[in-house]
Amino acid sequence: MDLFEKFRDRGPLGRFADVAEGYFVFPKLEGELGNRMTFNGKEVICWSINNYLGLANHPEVRKVDAEAAKEWGMAYPMGARMMSGATKYHDQLEKELADFVGKEQALLVNFGYQGVLSAIDCLVNRHDVIVYDAESHACIVDGVRLHAGQRFAFEHNNIASLDKNLARATKLVEKTGGGILVISEGVFGMRGDQGKLREIVALKEKYDFRLFVDDAHGFGMLGPTGAGACEEQGVMQDVDVYFSTFAKSMASIGAFFAGDKFVMNHLKYNMRSQMFAKSVPMPIVIGALKRLEMIRTMPELREKLWRNVNALQSGLKKAGFDIGETNSCVTPVYMKGEVFEAMAMVQDLRENYGVFCSIVIYPVVPKGMIILRLIPTASHTQEDIDITINAFSEVHAKLVNRSYRKVAEKFSEGML
Repeated sequence: MDLFEKFRDRGPLGRFADVAEGYFVFPKLEGELGNRMTFNGKEVICWSINNYLGLANHPEVRKVDAEAAKEWGMAYPMGARMMSGATKYHDQLEKELADFVGKEQALLVNFGYQGVLSAIDCLVNRHDVIVYDAESHACIVDGVRLHAGQRFAFEHNNIASLDKNLARATKLVEKTGGGILVISEGVFGMRGDQGKLREIVALKEKYDFRLFVDDAHGFGMLGPTGAGACEEQGVMQDVDVYFSTFAKSMASIGAFFAGDKFVMNHLKYNMRSQMFAKSVPMPIVIGALKRLEMIRTMPELREKLWRNVNALQSGLKKAGFDIGETNSCVTPVYMKGEVFEAMAMVQDLRENYGVFCSIVIYPVVPKGMIILRLIPTASHTQEDIDITINAFSEVHAKLVNRSYRKVAEKFSEGML
């Protein structure tokens, strides 16, 4: 059999490409990043970008980014950081990040997804056991798949399930001589619920394990100072490896780990994806320093964000919508309907109501379930919120009345 022949099937998401690409998947939002953007030639209220604090187009950020690009260019420094790509600014950013999250040392990495995947591979060997939340982000799942030893998934945020799997893992490492790594998230990006970090940490009294927390959706938004979900839950000192990306609250690219010095040094000298990759470009580093300064010194950004989050979530609940158990900025709206009805509804939202949000359908969620995922930011207005809730009410009524059936049939026919 030809190696590539199986690709013609295109997979569970690729099969929608003929009717969805360019509109439902790989859509092209245009204009300045913010609460209002242009899609398909029309202005839309945008709820699909992780610009939580509104820093993407903040004038101070744009100024620093432009000046850094002019002074340094995108090439500097050249080479891997270990060989020729180290600068005092990279060191400064790591120190400030470590201080902000209350850890001994931090390690800057090029990309969040790549960083998590390769860090997991670097932290464990075949004698070790990984125990991870079943609804962890894809980067965690891919990292776990690389693991040559045993791994167990515990039911999402189910501490009894975690306890059971830790007992299994403990028996195994008694035979192998290895250790246990537990992985959870500060905020789960689909549901918006925080990981039960307090309860996980409490199990350290019963079991011997290290804890890795991916806080991509918590850093900058949660906690008294914005240091994330671990700060919010008062367990930062008990988290052994803290991770966050710059792609959310910092509206940039790159990521970092933080923890004890000896652990960070292990990653620094053994994580192959960083040892053999080009160093983070200087404009990104200088821009990250500015963004971190603003997170530390401008709490009004976070306050504005949470006013919008609370207004949106309370308004949706008042209108009768199910937003699950979110206790973060991520706002999922759960509905019932079939895949092509969902596509018709989202098209109606975008074309006739001027509301752009992400749609999550089967196979990402079970058949018959639809999630419309909203990401409120500090840039949104009360008018944006009111318009969106009203639009949701009207399109949901159409969904219930099966008004989208004919359009759904056309989408379905386009796949045959």
